[in-house]
Amino acid sequence: MIRHIVLIRFRAEVTEAQIAAIFDDLRSIDGKVAGLSAICAGRSESPEQIERGYLHGFTIDFTDWAALAAYQAHADHQRVGSALVAHAQGGIDGILVFDLPC
Repeated sequence: MIRHIVLIRFRAEVTEAQIAAIFDDLRSIDGKVAGLSAICAGRSESPEQIERGYLHGFTIDFTDWAALAAYQAHADHQRVGSALVAHAQGGIDGILVFDLPC
């Protein structure tokens, strides 16, 4: 399994409603890419509070690297990714991606 982890620092003027809409759009990809098994997205609720500005994020689980590659090439991923970059602080610089084989 591959766990795709994405953390986002949204710009200060981006509302929770806008973020929720982006995450809803992300969740709509579920069932459209073979090998995608779970999507979890939202705001951090960490009691440690050391997010360093990355207050929102999501994880997506894939069966293998080929499934992750299919997701990355999918038009819906491209659309959601563009929205994330457009709303992130500093564009792509406000996004961290970490792919973890489990």
